[in-house]
Amino acid sequence: MIDFTVETEIARSPADVFAYVTDPAKLASWQTNTVSAVLEGGGPLRVGSRLREVHRGPGGKQLESLVEVSELQPDRLFSLRMLQGPLPVDARISLEASQHGTRMRFNVHGEPSGPLRFLQPLMRLALKRQFREHCTTLKRVLEQRPSGGAYTRGLLGVATAID
Repeated sequence: MIDFTVETEIARSPADVFAYVTDPAKLASWQTNTVSAVLEGGGPLRVGSRLREVHRGPGGKQLESLVEVSELQPDRLFSLRMLQGPLPVDARISLEASQHGTRMRFNVHGEPSGPLRFLQPLMRLALKRQFREHCTTLKRVLEQRPSGGAYTRGLLGVATAID
């Protein structure tokens, strides 16, 4: 089984972090192996919403996946369940206010089957390293963005700063 959590302190409010991590248009800015992420059907993001994602895999190969929002609590919790894709792992991001802004916990879990199950120890290490890098990039991106200024309503109707 693959199961790990990466914790990151981000000097921004939980509302700012939540708005950023739930915006498919911003995914490639912090998950740098992302080529695209498109919300199917439009409308606001909600439980049951599906996203088509394309990521760069080993050797630059493009890997497509379909994920579904399985949990959504504004400014607190965002979970995705893998429906189709090369690696059967789900993700859960939980946020809580902290002394320095926001404590984000990014949990990844799944159970590869077939030939992939033999690679679980290596996959776990590689994925943990990759998601640690994603969280570090997210922290850098969010802490460099201005916290005031112009705002727009995002996919959830939450006011977020315009880049």
